[in-house]
Amino acid sequence: MDVGGYTLLSRLGEGGMGVVHLARRDGGERVALKVLRQHIVGDDEARARLAREVSSLSRIRSRWVAEIVDADPWAAVPYVATRYVPGLSLHDHVVEEGPIQGEDLVWFAACLAEGVASIHEVGVLHRDVKPSNVLMEGRTPIVIDFGLARVADDPRLTHTGWLLGTPGYLAPEILYGDDATTASDVHSWAATVAYAGTGRAPFGRGPSMAIMDRVRRGEHDLSGLHGDLARVVEAALDPDPARRPRLDQVLAWLRPQTTRPDLPQPVLEHTVPLAALHHDARERTTEHLGAAPAPGRPETRVLPTRFDPMPDPMSDPGTRPLWDQHDPWAGDGSSAPVPEPVPVLERLRRGVLLVATALLVGAGIAAYPWPVLTLVCLVVWILRSGSLAASAAGDRRRLRGRRWYDGAQFLLGAPWDLVRSIPATLMLITWSVGLAAAGALLCYAVAAGLTLTLVVSGLVLSLSLWAGPGGSRVRSPLARAVHPLSREPGRWFAAVAAVVLLSGLAALAVRTEGTSWTPWQERPLSGQRLTVGH
Repeated sequence: MDVGGYTLLSRLGEGGMGVVHLARRDGGERVALKVLRQHIVGDDEARARLAREVSSLSRIRSRWVAEIVDADPWAAVPYVATRYVPGLSLHDHVVEEGPIQGEDLVWFAACLAEGVASIHEVGVLHRDVKPSNVLMEGRTPIVIDFGLARVADDPRLTHTGWLLGTPGYLAPEILYGDDATTASDVHSWAATVAYAGTGRAPFGRGPSMAIMDRVRRGEHDLSGLHGDLARVVEAALDPDPARRPRLDQVLAWLRPQTTRPDLPQPVLEHTVPLAALHHDARERTTEHLGAAPAPGRPETRVLPTRFDPMPDPMSDPGTRPLWDQHDPWAGDGSSAPVPEPVPVLERLRRGVLLVATALLVGAGIAAYPWPVLTLVCLVVWILRSGSLAASAAGDRRRLRGRRWYDGAQFLLGAPWDLVRSIPATLMLITWSVGLAAAGALLCYAVAAGLTLTLVVSGLVLSLSLWAGPGGSRVRSPLARAVHPLSREPGRWFAAVAAVVLLSGLAALAVRTEGTSWTPWQERPLSGQRLTVGH
């Protein structure tokens, strides 16, 4: 099916204004094409209203917004095309990956605030900033879906029955029936940042009326947010819009946190318009295809869009952190130091847990060489297969968006992923076993005992599987387990204690019964039966 010269490739989702499709025209860049519902643009007056709104929205110039690239409210099938962002929504990203933490959360909050600010700069309110309307492009949020955005200074665009938004992310003044303001979007920004950092809706779950009542009273739960960012979010969720920080104040604090030279800069991928981070894109004017406007009816044209690099806020002496502005909500004006992306102690805990696991492999090899070696090979095979399956699922989502059957397709494809991972897994295991054998020969050359030789071989095997060819597909799944366990000292200590306990049991087995060569009775390269494995 074609709409406005675009070929519809797949369906991405559905909203109050219409159905969104992944589309492409004449082999060009893919776009997110929203086919508008007839009750939204049912007559010429409604189409003219939409044309004015599209004209305003097309002025948005921000790399944090999925900007409009084409639109035709006067077509037989009216549509609006925006830049396609091949990523999960913030809601799905948090469900699959967990909350965003540390420096990444500050970066997320700053980018989202920049996007909302760029919308306000053209006199538009978004009015529906929420996790499902934020797409994650790597670690960078992109604001989408202006179905509820209204031109702030044009009273002609207000009409009865317009959908307001989502409970839990709407500002309380809107729930009281007041008009939305820029402060309303600040409240929604804060609620969305709170969800990103905690993994849960700040005003809880339950019936819509209960959620809206908590919003009106300002009863939110921000446990899990820490430091100055928690204080900023807390202030932005104030039920009284007059007491909330302005968006420019929020940005004055956030911008320095994300531009300091000791912090890594974001890696932006996948979409061509993001190259505008460093270079201006050439101006482009898109004329709408389809039937010509009827006599007396205005022709709609998307205004040229230029992506301008954002100036370095630290170079502007007028841009200062909020604590230097002595605002009433900014506390005593002191600032907490920006944390490292990963705290040193957490990195140390990760290293200790990984080393303890390698020692467990060594102890296991010393006690039961063949069973433990077989178990390690099976675990490596499963980890690499799961990593391949996850990569394939991610590629499918980037290509044609999310589908309801993604989970079933993942499970049905698992057997094939197990098969196709065999060659690379065999190569990695062969390489690692060869290095472990070389380590054993070195121990033999220095007349080391059997137990020490086997422990060293196990350690070399672990290191080789971690760093060998194809080891990235072993490291990535292990990191998903090691990193969360290392984040909190309590869980980390329990994990290390469990690993040390298993290592101790293996060492005890070697000490009391010697090395067991099960399922064989003899040591390799030996014709004598073993009674003691030392």
